[in-house]
Amino acid sequence: MAEVSQADTRSDLDFGAIQKVLVVDDSRLQRRILVASLKKWGFEVIEADSGDVAIEMCLSDPPDLVLSDWVMPGMSGLEFCKAFRALDGDQYSYFILLTSKSEKQEVARGLDAGADDFLIKPLEADELRARISAGARILDMQRELSEKNRMIESALEELRVAHDAIDKDLIQARKIQESLVPELTREFGKSRVSMLLKPCGHIGGDLVGMFSPGVNRLGFYSIDVSGHGITSAMMTARLGGYLSSSHFDQNMAMERRFDKFYALLPPEEVAASLNSRLMADAGIEEYFTMVYAIIDLRNGHLKMVQAGHPHPLLLRQDGSAEFLGEGGLPIGLLPDVTFQRTETYMQPGDRLLLYSDGFTECGLAEGGLLEDDGLLQMALDCAPGRSGSEFLDDMFWRLTQVMAPDSGMDDDVSAVFFEYNGH
Repeated sequence: MAEVSQADTRSDLDFGAIQKVLVVDDSRLQRRILVASLKKWGFEVIEADSGDVAIEMCLSDPPDLVLSDWVMPGMSGLEFCKAFRALDGDQYSYFILLTSKSEKQEVARGLDAGADDFLIKPLEADELRARISAGARILDMQRELSEKNRMIESALEELRVAHDAIDKDLIQARKIQESLVPELTREFGKSRVSMLLKPCGHIGGDLVGMFSPGVNRLGFYSIDVSGHGITSAMMTARLGGYLSSSHFDQNMAMERRFDKFYALLPPEEVAASLNSRLMADAGIEEYFTMVYAIIDLRNGHLKMVQAGHPHPLLLRQDGSAEFLGEGGLPIGLLPDVTFQRTETYMQPGDRLLLYSDGFTECGLAEGGLLEDDGLLQMALDCAPGRSGSEFLDDMFWRLTQVMAPDSGMDDDVSAVFFEYNGH
């Protein structure tokens, strides 16, 4: 090995991540030559005369760089390299095999064993120094990458903890949202209201409800708040308070009369009041669509308001069907909006379906959307022999069978099913 000039010291060279070097050679002379050069370059050097001794040293104090002879008695350099790579260490070390072998097949065996580089004996100082510099650059990049990976793993762990906390909160929020609809079916004399609420995530922006301030008087609604997620869910919670089924004094759809009973307000007035309330709240950008209906169970007189919501479907007892309503603007979108009332009479055996656009705007596996015609056919297919919650469950099941499998439920699905059978 050629002499190393005194100018070539650690202060004149940059070996980056390589600080400690292990020299493994059964030849004491070869070790002395290598160790002398390495120390002049500023490395901390440790040495071993066999692979077995080297492995024991690496267990407690792994080096940054290993220079190992290939041909040694006992454990060869190739075997030592395999054993070294099998050690459970957190830090990668650069491994250079020193050999007189230059055949490609032998080089391939060394690479397979885990070696990073080779030096052919007799060694030249300039080449050794250049190979160590190359190894240092690789180790610098590897350790920089490891540090970045560590930072990413730490950030991912923080995100996981935060996600778990959010997920826990969302599960609790879903329970709170479900409490807004305490019962999914209820009978009013001979008539019945059934409801379906299927958010596309933990929580959703759809809301359904019903309330009755007295015998033969009934109100029910279907609401779809714009957007998805937490903001929409917060709005549904707010609307659930505005249309409370248990606290009539807070329900904007009722008024107390003569300090004796509560009366249902006309649906168009309820829509106008809700619109004024939302427009008066600064900073709220959400709006919602709604169908709100009231019915006198004594004669089947139905009054309803449609505010941007899909047209309710009236299924007549004689097998005919029709969509009701004039459309109208959503609530909370523009100030001073006038809402129109729609009226009709239901006969015993007639049924009314209110539903969100999670039905009609569902993407189909065959392409396109379900739309009104698809909903009508689905309802007619479900109608024979189905009633109440069973009818709604069948509707939802049929929807899941026709929706595009790659999109799944990308919107909340909700419905109210009113069956009129007199009072």
